[in-house]
Amino acid sequence: MLSKCANPGCPAPFLYLHEGRLFRLETDAQHHVAGEAMKKFSRRTELFWLCSECAAKLTLSYEKGVGIVTVSLPETQSYAAAAS
Repeated sequence: MLSKCANPGCPAPFLYLHEGRLFRLETDAQHHVAGEAMKKFSRRTELFWLCSECAAKLTLSYEKGVGIVTVSLPETQSYAAAAS
C-alpha cells in the first residue's frame, strides 16, 4: 500500500492520485523453496509514488540487487516539469 513519497528523504504522505506522479515498476521477489536450499526469483509489479515536489526533479528506477532508487532528472526536464 502506498503511504508516502518514494523518496526516502521526503516525508510527504500519499493522499491523492492527482498530486505527484505514480509509477508502476516490475521488481524481483525472492522466495525460498521449502525443503530446498534454493531461492526462486519471480517478477512482480509494484506501485510507487513521488510527491509533486520530488517528481519535478526525480524519477524512479529499479536496480537489480538494490531495489527501487531515485534518479535525478536532467536539469532541462526538471525545469519543464516545474513549469507545467
